[in-house]
Amino acid sequence: MSLILFALIVPLLVTFILPLFKPRIATILSTISFLVPAGTALCALLTAQREEELLMNLPAPIGDFYLLYDPISHALGFTISLVSAMVALYSLPYMKHRFEEIDAGLGEFRKYWFLYNLYAVSMLWLVYSGNLLLLYIFLEISLLASFMLIYLYGYGNRQWVGILYFVWTHIAGVLALTGFLIIAFENQTLALNEIRAIGFLPWLLIFIGMVVKLPGLGPHIWLPWAHAEAPTPVSALLSPLTVGLAGYILLRIYLIDSSFISQFRDIIIAYAIVSSIYAGLSVFRQRDYKRLLAYSTVSQMGYVLIALCLGTYGLMGLVIQYMSHAFGKAILFMTAGALITAFHGLRSLDKMKGMHEFVPTISNAALIGFMTLSGIITIGMLAEFLILIGLTQVYGFNLAVISLVVLVFVITGLYSFYTMREIYYGTPMGYEKPKFSRLLDLPLYAIAFFSIAFLFPPLAPALLDGIKLALGGVLP
Repeated sequence: MSLILFALIVPLLVTFILPLFKPRIATILSTISFLVPAGTALCALLTAQREEELLMNLPAPIGDFYLLYDPISHALGFTISLVSAMVALYSLPYMKHRFEEIDAGLGEFRKYWFLYNLYAVSMLWLVYSGNLLLLYIFLEISLLASFMLIYLYGYGNRQWVGILYFVWTHIAGVLALTGFLIIAFENQTLALNEIRAIGFLPWLLIFIGMVVKLPGLGPHIWLPWAHAEAPTPVSALLSPLTVGLAGYILLRIYLIDSSFISQFRDIIIAYAIVSSIYAGLSVFRQRDYKRLLAYSTVSQMGYVLIALCLGTYGLMGLVIQYMSHAFGKAILFMTAGALITAFHGLRSLDKMKGMHEFVPTISNAALIGFMTLSGIITIGMLAEFLILIGLTQVYGFNLAVISLVVLVFVITGLYSFYTMREIYYGTPMGYEKPKFSRLLDLPLYAIAFFSIAFLFPPLAPALLDGIKLALGGVLP
């Protein structure tokens, strides 16, 4: 058993024993269980470790179940593990507050910790899965666990929102599974290292499914409801981690056969730009903090589709955009939850002016979160830079296309600082400075540290060189 496999098994085993412990002990165990794979993935990323580990041999058309260790998996694995560990710490005070609101006892933590860990660990195993069926199994587990968390602990009409989320995400899942099955019968395997070609129909089905899951413009209608009404620790995993996995799946399919993307590149980029601009401008219309962040997610996922179409540099940008969005949006959803907890359900922008005076640590964390989304002195800068390089590789110095993509970046910066002004700056409203748990702000700064650190040596060179190595042979 390799060290990485051991690190992946740790949070999986802990998932099933967490219900046996009291909330504080369960919080510590959950956090440590994700810090183990986070540390392992970071070391593997720094050393550009690449290998495959066979789990079991299965007959055609399934093929081998194996784990794929490469810098792409390590980058996403580290991101998922770090965010999951920090959100686990954050969950203790937040969910105590939420259980009081819904009149549930602390015994409800037993159910919550099982579902939370199951949700997070399934995403971690997904990015290391080397077989499309194994990947789909973990995708389904993550969707079911997140659905239950929304259904049981969400806000508003949480049962209706949970079912809405379940239906839309499973439309995406069924489309992708149908594509996987066609690939299986055409190639007699679902192992990524043995699939030789992917036809138009399975590519189309998988692409549409992942656009629903991202989501892009049109299918995006489910996302503001789910993100806004989910309990905030779930929002802090759902928006930063789950939706971006659609981009990861498309990347793995692209590395096998890029023909579909090459054929429809212009249409996909046009759609992605329109999707990003529409969602970015929609942010300005939102007066609910969590719905505002949800529309920001739709806009950021347009970056992923743009990057997918731009060859090697674009694919490097896609991986780093996943990390950037995960770090930034996890911080921001956690700031929203901190305000909800500290100010008894406060989430309306109309009642939030000057919040920096009352919660400066939350305000400063939100600033770093928005800087990450905007690509200002954080890892987000690398993602935007690589996307622009990929754009010039594919389209040359086409000013029209470059201007539209730059406009997408500019809109992100505008809504970021608009939101900071609306919520944290200006004349303070009539609140008293609250007392709240340090677990509602310290975990945000741990994520913020890596958001900035990945812009500098030794992390930035290791990340860029490792991803480029994993993409070896991919043409623009």
